[in-house]
Amino acid sequence: MNKIHLYDNILSPVVTEKSTNLSQQNKITFKVLKNLNKNNIKKNVEKIFKVNVIKINIINKQPRRKLVRGRKIKISGYKKAIITLKKGQNIDLTTGI
Repeated sequence: MNKIHLYDNILSPVVTEKSTNLSQQNKITFKVLKNLNKNNIKKNVEKIFKVNVIKINIINKQPRRKLVRGRKIKISGYKKAIITLKKGQNIDLTTGI
């Protein structure tokens, strides 16, 4: 795998209040491509950020419909990965990749 392909698999970090609280427990949350599995995510994160991944939890958010200003719009679904890092390691999301 080349570097460009590794960066394409991880779409973006999820920065919410809940994911910020999880960072105290050495857990980082990312949006990833829908076709990735836990092994692929683990390899990509370890190569990109040079950290040791202990555990990965995956959440599939289903697409849904939402009412906005009287119109129904479609909110697309995505896959979210919660990655647990080895104690003492962290990923600084403020610096970028």
